[in-house]
Amino acid sequence: MTDAPEVKKDRPWLIRTYSGHSTAKASNALYRGNLAKGQTGLSVAFDLPTQTGYDSDHILSRGEVGKVGVPVCHIGDMRTLFDQIPLEQMNTSMTINATAPWLLSLYIAAAEEQGADISKLQGTVQNDIIKEYLSRGTYILPPKPSLKLIADVAEYCYTNVPKWNPMNVCSYHLQEAGATPEQELSFALATAIAVLDELKDKVPAEDFPTLVGRISFFVNAGIRFVTEMCKMRAFVELWDEITAERYGITDPKFRRFRYGVQVNSLGLTEQQPENNVYRILIEMLAVTLSKNARARAVQLPAWNEALGLPRPWDQQWSMRMQQIMAYETDLLEYEDLFDGNPAVDAKVAALKEGARAELANLDSMGGAISSIEYMKSRLVESNAERLGRIEKNETIVVGVNKWQQGEPSPLMTGDGGIMVVDPAVENEQISRLNEWRAARDSDAVEKALADLRAAAAAGDNVMGPSIAAAKAGVTTGEWAAQMRSVFGEYRGPTGVSGSVSNKTEGLDDIRDAVNTVSDKLGRRLKFLVGKPGLDGHSNGAEQIAFRARDCGMDIDYEGIRLTPEQLVEAAQNGEAHVVGLSILSGSHIPLVEDMMERMRAAGLTHIPVVVGGIIPDDDAKRLLAMGVAKVYTPKDFELNTIMMDIVTLVDPQSVAAE
Repeated sequence: MTDAPEVKKDRPWLIRTYSGHSTAKASNALYRGNLAKGQTGLSVAFDLPTQTGYDSDHILSRGEVGKVGVPVCHIGDMRTLFDQIPLEQMNTSMTINATAPWLLSLYIAAAEEQGADISKLQGTVQNDIIKEYLSRGTYILPPKPSLKLIADVAEYCYTNVPKWNPMNVCSYHLQEAGATPEQELSFALATAIAVLDELKDKVPAEDFPTLVGRISFFVNAGIRFVTEMCKMRAFVELWDEITAERYGITDPKFRRFRYGVQVNSLGLTEQQPENNVYRILIEMLAVTLSKNARARAVQLPAWNEALGLPRPWDQQWSMRMQQIMAYETDLLEYEDLFDGNPAVDAKVAALKEGARAELANLDSMGGAISSIEYMKSRLVESNAERLGRIEKNETIVVGVNKWQQGEPSPLMTGDGGIMVVDPAVENEQISRLNEWRAARDSDAVEKALADLRAAAAAGDNVMGPSIAAAKAGVTTGEWAAQMRSVFGEYRGPTGVSGSVSNKTEGLDDIRDAVNTVSDKLGRRLKFLVGKPGLDGHSNGAEQIAFRARDCGMDIDYEGIRLTPEQLVEAAQNGEAHVVGLSILSGSHIPLVEDMMERMRAAGLTHIPVVVGGIIPDDDAKRLLAMGVAKVYTPKDFELNTIMMDIVTLVDPQSVAAE
């Protein structure tokens, strides 16, 4: 009897957790702990000031420092972040876009300090600014100079850091903003095309295929895991088609669709949060089961991310899920399980057909850069339809709109089931920043900034001067200020027009109530929707404004990144009847406190303020004590209930309240 031949297993994907918070020192301890537990790559989350090019002491940074990621103001912070982590041996993903050239420069400078050969550095910088205009909101500059900076990074990496992925086309946030699978496919591929078109003349023709081979993708996998798996197969086939037909790439190796994934955080629920463990596992199957469309790197959210910042144990639990799939099951021992499946083939073909039609549409408008406003409006509409289906129970979400009764979760321990960043972190970070500025060579800093500004103004590649600036001790805010001074700033489209749509089915009662109250007020009920601070997650604010408009209210929504001072001024000048604030970054306490103080100082205490966000119960009580009229969290998914609340707040004696 002969021994059976040994099965050759595939190598597992890179196992990561997206993490970073509070300070570089605290995040370094978290990274080293996760690596010791079996994580095989790093995925760095930066805080919002770092993402949007502000130092920790900027007015817009107030309340945001260290909340959704780690603050990195200069090379000293980067040095601390990777202390005792040999960067030459690490595969690091950095989720950074507008300030991507700068953070990569800091990373390279820190690696050189460690004695690393930078040509051996491996990892990815997201560097996809187009999806920032559409969904995440951490852009700084207008589209064309932003595209130029993406190209600068790609061109520099191609020559100097050849194993680094200089751009990670990110469809993840498109799905979170409501994209259908066809929109996710087409909008992401259109973004990749825009970047490759920009790069085509930047390198010798014979080297272009290698550059194409370094472009990677970062996708989202939702709960409809058969559709999502088919979407990934469609991505693989469409990318192969585009790189071959549009760019003439003949080597299949350079046409490979290389992607990492984080599964859908948007679908995680505040209600019965323990159910999220199953959702995360099912969503991971979509990007691991099909060998020919398997992710190169996987990072999973934690079960409690709809509640707040996960603790190390929560992240460990998600990492164990990956390890069990990769090392305990036999998944990696087989060829693709879905090749030749007629149902899969038909779904993939349908997705490709829909994506090709939308790509042709975008192409006719001049490509992704010219179609930003169109894509944004389509996403807002798709998201409205998605939420409408949940409200009408056409889409079932367990524990949310069906089977809401359940036992209390034993996972919600004395700390509320989440980690809370100490408010003192911000002042400590600012103190370290001031010490850094005082200790550096100011002449060297001024020269580095002048060289950087000159390179940007001349249209030269900014990477060399950025690395020199990093070594001179320049800060994130100073680097971004040079880009702003040369290229200007930009306010992206909101996707919400002021004109009423025809999506008024089922809104008659609310529209009648709005009309009744408006008649009593002597003018149309005016609702100001605002996003104070740096939080760019605008989906919730857009959907509230979208529904309020369709209910007949006069809406005022100017988009993201406004100060409390600007919003109070807008409430006063626009004579708002009610103000709604949306904050999902965890900075609701300081921002709302500032807002309420300014409302009182302006004599606007008669205007009710409502707040929505990822807000723990204790924080909700604090907000109500400050004078906030209503607090809404993700469990308040019925927008029509919120609309009626707004009508009632404006006129409590109205028939709408009965």
